[in-house]
Amino acid sequence: MSSSQPTEMAVIHPSRWRSPAGWPLRTRIVAIIMVLLTILGLAVGGTAFFFLRNTLYAQVDAKLEVTGRGPGGGPFGSYDADHPFRGAEPGSITIFYTSATDVQGGQVVTYTNTDGNPDTKYQTLSDVAAAELIAVPTDGTKENISLDGLGSFRVTAETTSSGIVRVTALSLKNTNFTLLRVAMVTGGAVLITLGIAGWAGALIVRRTLAPLDRVAATATNVSELRLDRGEVRLAQRVPDADTDPRTEVGQVGAALNQMLDHVGNALEARHASEMQVRQFVADASHELRTPLAAIRGYAELSRRSRAPIPDEIAHVLNRVESEAKRMTGLVEDLLLLARIDAGRPLAHDPVDLTMLVVDTVSDAHAAGPRHFWQLDLPEEPVIVIGDGARLHQVLANLLANARTHTPEGTSVTVAVTSTLDSAVVHVIDNGPGIPSELQPKIFERFARGDSSRSRAAGSTGLGLSIVAAVVQSHQGRVSVESAPGRTVFSVVLPLGPAAVPPAEQLAELAPPTV
Repeated sequence: MSSSQPTEMAVIHPSRWRSPAGWPLRTRIVAIIMVLLTILGLAVGGTAFFFLRNTLYAQVDAKLEVTGRGPGGGPFGSYDADHPFRGAEPGSITIFYTSATDVQGGQVVTYTNTDGNPDTKYQTLSDVAAAELIAVPTDGTKENISLDGLGSFRVTAETTSSGIVRVTALSLKNTNFTLLRVAMVTGGAVLITLGIAGWAGALIVRRTLAPLDRVAATATNVSELRLDRGEVRLAQRVPDADTDPRTEVGQVGAALNQMLDHVGNALEARHASEMQVRQFVADASHELRTPLAAIRGYAELSRRSRAPIPDEIAHVLNRVESEAKRMTGLVEDLLLLARIDAGRPLAHDPVDLTMLVVDTVSDAHAAGPRHFWQLDLPEEPVIVIGDGARLHQVLANLLANARTHTPEGTSVTVAVTSTLDSAVVHVIDNGPGIPSELQPKIFERFARGDSSRSRAAGSTGLGLSIVAAVVQSHQGRVSVESAPGRTVFSVVLPLGPAAVPPAEQLAELAPPTV
């Protein structure tokens, strides 16, 4: 089981609005509804608009057929080039010409005649307007033109049997105004409808997808649990109301509950197996202590015998005692790890970390006199709450690791710093460094380095795992940074009940350069 700290990798999400694929489901559903309603509104509004336009233009064309004609029975009726026939629509235009220089008629206007009665007459057009009308084809087709200073007109031109061309035009001002108002009203209605539909759609979609949010919340809560160690109880489940198999969300919720049941059973089985192994290790370690002590005692007793012992037998007894001591250390380490795994409470006493460092460095200097041991301590004592014996073992293991796996002449510096709520111990050496492939698992049990870190001292591979287990039991954390020529082990311990400071605060407590 790993004792290393988990690494939290930041997940970089693409911009939500860069692509619809990154939008939330409810946003995409509402967007699709809005697009469909917009297309529907444009289709209905456009159809209504063009139908109305064609109807109004048909009415204008029907009026254009009779405008400018007299009451006679000929195809052009009887007309007076100087006066419109009675009932001619004011504002309409009728001109007669045989050539561009002989144009009669004009725009129909109303006035009061000498008898005091309203009447109509032709008002002469400007030369530009007359030229635009003369340019109209005389094949009887109807088209829209814009006359100089008069606006838009619907116009047609015909040639009489006598060779006179008659051009008739009706103003499109009222028609275009009606179409504009209809377009504005229709567009406004579509926009209001889209706004109401968007709000209502968002509300309906939100309520409809609320069960999916609850399913996602359950999955999120489970993902935040520590499942890599210890006893884990997966109490989170999707509510029964969200597991209806008749709905898609219900099927997802039911599947998630079933998966959580399987995972929970697997975790319980794993925990039971781990507890069995731990109990076996603890029991075996405890039982081995007595025979190992007996072996060491008999070996030592035989060496104290007054009877002469052959050199070969003496050598064998020395080796037996040496290996018994080594095996006793291994058993003690295994027993300590088993007790920590079992959650045995540690002492919670004030511990002077600076004095503890001084003592362990003195011991390390005696064990490795060919290394250069240095201290970097603060002026004031650093007091932590914890188990003094276990913390002494942490520092002793770190210094033994530095002594064992670095060549003679290596400088080892132990620095102590503190913040308002934490103490930090750095163990720094300028040895060959730890291989990069070993660093992620260096705090695992029975982890061993390659030839760059010698096994000449008979390391069991449990020293750093004990460091990690004891530090974690003190609610702290341990880490390592290593490169050729510089290796730094950092131990962070809380001064009190406060949590370990974040990484950005620890960055301010960088270890000194050696």
